Amino acid sequence: MASLPSILGGLDPTSDRAVFRQIADQLREAIDRGRFKEGEKLPSEAELVEHYGVSRMTVRNSFSILQGEGLVHAEHGRGVFVRPRPPVRRLASDRFARRHREQGKSAFIVEADAAGSHPTVDSLEVKEEKASQDISTRLGSVRRVLARRRRYLLDGRPVEFATSYLPLDIARGTQIAEPNPGPGGIYARLEELGHQLDHFEEEIRARMPSPSEVKTLQLASGVPVIHLIRTAFDTAGRAVEVCDTVMAADAYVLSYQLPAN
Repeated sequence: MASLPSILGGLDPTSDRAVFRQIADQLREAIDRGRFKEGEKLPSEAELVEHYGVSRMTVRNSFSILQGEGLVHAEHGRGVFVRPRPPVRRLASDRFARRHREQGKSAFIVEADAAGSHPTVDSLEVKEEKASQDISTRLGSVRRVLARRRRYLLDGRPVEFATSYLPLDIARGTQIAEPNPGPGGIYARLEELGHQLDHFEEEIRARMPSPSEVKTLQLASGVPVIHLIRTAFDTAGRAVEVCDTVMAADAYVLSYQLPAN
């Protein structure tokens, strides 16, 4: 690593901006400019104390700002490190292409392959339950659904948690109700059952996570989530699945292609 004076500037004593915020600004700029790389350790508290001539508490307050922004994470006994950029590019125009199902690949496996990561699924739960009002409305006023809950991991790191809701008259007694729905996932099974998929509708919003989501996805402080609700429709216009997904925002880039006419 280059010397600190060549990476970080000095403090402006004439500024009305608090010292710890000035330090955070300079560290943030250095990260944005690539002077501190992904996964690289930032200068230690002692090094920054010496460089800026401030107290340890001032430096810690600067680190807290960057942690709250999701730019860095602290490892006990090791230091503060630049967080990796999102490893997965989620291609909306391609992830549900039929050719992937025909190859026996689910959308998550396709994305993991593109990222060069190893995908796994855990915390799997499959059960029949009463539909919430929102899910019932989206599926055409059904009363009960088959719910499939699972957590997705890349290289051992939790990145999303999803629940699929399917009408019982479609899913009950089929391979969809089994823990392992087989090659291509539940969309391949739906098409085998005669529900050829026509299109998907997605609603996406970003928000801060709930305490349970922080625990499930092992999120660092300041990392938001992407909340996506997708409804799958068959060629007859019927909604055959609603998938409620919560994703770690620092794990994904959402990529879309939009027509110009």
